[in-house]
This record gives sequence, C-alpha cells and structure tokens, in this order.
Amino acid sequence: MEPTRSGQRYLLAICSHYPISFNAVTNNSNLNHHSPERRLIDLKIEHAGIDALVDGAVHAVPIDEIMLRRLKKRRLQLRDQISQLEVSLDPREPA
Repeated sequence: MEPTRSGQRYLLAICSHYPISFNAVTNNSNLNHHSPERRLIDLKIEHAGIDALVDGAVHAVPIDEIMLRRLKKRRLQLRDQISQLEVSLDPREPA
C-alpha cells in the first residue's frame, strides 16, 4: 500500500519538527536512558527510520521533491550527530 500525500506530509512534520524516538530496548542494565551510548542508539534508529522513508519516497508517484529534500537534510543532520557522538565516545589514542 502506497502512502498518501497527506501521510507523507504527516511523516515530514514528525521528522522535521519532532525527531522520531523509537526507544531502543536493551538488556544492558548499565545503559541508562540519558547516557551518550543510549543517545547514539536512538540516533541510529531514527536515521534508519528516515532512511526507509527516503527509500519509500523515491519510489512514490508522484515524487514530493520538497519532502524528499527535507528528509535527506534531516538524515544528513542525524549522520553528523552520530559521527560527532561516536568520536566523543571513542577518542583517538595519542601516538
């Protein structure tokens, strides 16, 4: 079933104004809900969700170029946040 244009606009509103929180479930009791590791997991899940939305939007007819552009921009922002968080969690060792 193809998403409707109103459904696409709804998803766009969620992605651009209210970041999707998929609340990853983990068995590690040491991982609290406000830790950088947890934030990294949430960002990766959100990135994967937006990636799936972009893939679906590319194949939708007609293509909503504005929505696609905004989803790609949000996906890029998430990728940057993920990279920065990964570097801060795993700093380079001195030579």
